[in-house]
Amino acid sequence: MKKIVIIAGPTASGKSDAAILLSKLIGGEVISADSMQVYKGMDIGTAKVTKEEMQGIPHHLIDVLSPFEEFNVSVFKKLADEAIEDITLRGHIPVIAGGTGFYIQAVLYGIDFDDEASDPEYRSLLEEKALKENGPEELYEKLKELDPASCEKIHKNNIKRVIRALEYIHATGEQISVHNRNEREKPPVYDAAGFFISDSRDALYERIDRRVDVMIERGLVAEVKSLLDMGVPVSSTAMQGLGYKEIAAYLNGTIDLDEAVNRIKTGSRHFAKRQFTWFNNREDFHKIERDRYKEPGREIPEEMYRYLKDTGFIRKGESDNEMS
Repeated sequence: MKKIVIIAGPTASGKSDAAILLSKLIGGEVISADSMQVYKGMDIGTAKVTKEEMQGIPHHLIDVLSPFEEFNVSVFKKLADEAIEDITLRGHIPVIAGGTGFYIQAVLYGIDFDDEASDPEYRSLLEEKALKENGPEELYEKLKELDPASCEKIHKNNIKRVIRALEYIHATGEQISVHNRNEREKPPVYDAAGFFISDSRDALYERIDRRVDVMIERGLVAEVKSLLDMGVPVSSTAMQGLGYKEIAAYLNGTIDLDEAVNRIKTGSRHFAKRQFTWFNNREDFHKIERDRYKEPGREIPEEMYRYLKDTGFIRKGESDNEMS
């Protein structure tokens, strides 16, 4: 069974940096589990790692799609599985880093996404409905009626997942929550070591606010304007990312910049809260409390390295690197 390391956690918790430094220690390569970093030209709003920050560590699933293209969990799983195969064949260890729990779960448990469980015509009708006034709310209420359990996992503002769930029910006659529960009962398809970087809410929210301010300073408005000028639709998957839809609303004159920034910060905090909920109680993930460390950027990957050695995940001789 192929080995993978998973580094999960809420946004702004330091996953990317930890993945890079741990990869230097274990001979790893990073696979991004971020739903927006796959897109070219979307760098600032996704806090995409730069070439310099990669420190020579190969990264996968970054800048692989045009912002005009669709990206979902099924596409992610296919690309991630291919990257894992490639990395493993070259004798390295895949290190998956990201906060999208459903994506990570799909890879770890080999969740099957039946391509036949779709109805493009019905999906188009739902997408048209979503663009109308009160459309998103009506679709969410319909899903709550047909599959209330799925609404515990799908946020009402995640219209893409709401539509996908309704489409699945329409195409198969089965609740998507039942399908997902059955898939979760499968054993892992990889030999995985998982880490969850946690932190105090106050410290995390402070870093989120600071990160958003830095994004604005670095030119997030210009980045979003460039995408819109290219013709990327506001309704596209790429433009639904946090930061992009809010700045698009500002550029369209719907809200002012201060309101857009506040919405990004609030949305990011809510997203972080959902990430906490997803990972915090998973017994198969080794929890790391960020606020325990004076130098978390260095000490957290060192703890991960020790854990991998102590548990036998990495055997003597597989990695003799030292933190530089």
